[in-house]
Amino acid sequence: MPMTGEGEPVDLGGLLRKLRRQADLSQRELAVRAGVPKSTIARIEAGRSRDPKFRTVERLVLATGGTFGLDGLPPHPHEDRRDEGGRRYPAHLDVRDVYGPKDWPGAWWAHWYTLPPERWPLRVPEATFDLCRVRRDRRRWREDVRRRVRVRAVTEALPPDGWQWVAELPDGELVGELRAHLRGRHPTELWSPAEPDREVVLDGIVVVAECRGLGIGRRLFAELLVEMDRAGIRVAQAITEFDGVEFLVRCGFRPEPSRPVRLTLHRPD
Repeated sequence: MPMTGEGEPVDLGGLLRKLRRQADLSQRELAVRAGVPKSTIARIEAGRSRDPKFRTVERLVLATGGTFGLDGLPPHPHEDRRDEGGRRYPAHLDVRDVYGPKDWPGAWWAHWYTLPPERWPLRVPEATFDLCRVRRDRRRWREDVRRRVRVRAVTEALPPDGWQWVAELPDGELVGELRAHLRGRHPTELWSPAEPDREVVLDGIVVVAECRGLGIGRRLFAELLVEMDRAGIRVAQAITEFDGVEFLVRCGFRPEPSRPVRLTLHRPD
């Protein structure tokens, strides 16, 4: 028996009678208009047809001028895509493009994805998906975080020369933070080209482990650059190690040969 959105059975007989009254149709007239036997309509309204076909119900509803509420469903994200055999991908899975071995779980043979293409024992497909529900749920959760996360500046309880931004979800959960401070002249003094001795020291960018790789750190850093440009500051300094070096280099810093690594960023005039 059909169910409502709340899980309650639908009284098709009562619904059909209401639709016929609204459309001013007898059972015989509705049978002719919908192309359904009159006896079928009588059984549905009397509650003797426990499981009518969907197409039958659809014809009867449309013939009375009614509509179905299924049009509000969101579009299927990969309805028009086909695999190499011309088949549709599984409807409940998230299909994503494969640009290289790192995007394909089947590339177990490419250690750290450094194997050159001519030595790949398997051809990389154009698209893939996760069969593992745990990985699938984690990927969907991360995409939801990417859409909902917001970055804002913190102005309370900061020292005069301190800057701080946080990345958080709508419920206030903190997922990232950037802290920096000014070094040089007093921050209240105006900057001029004749006194280019003020710079920013990056104290740290932190993103929770589950949310790394979503661009949150880059969004935090972009806010720092905006504030540097607004204040007329052209130089930023940072000291870090390991993965932090690679991240800051991608952000435009130039490393110096030291351990830990000192990096410098020069903004264009």
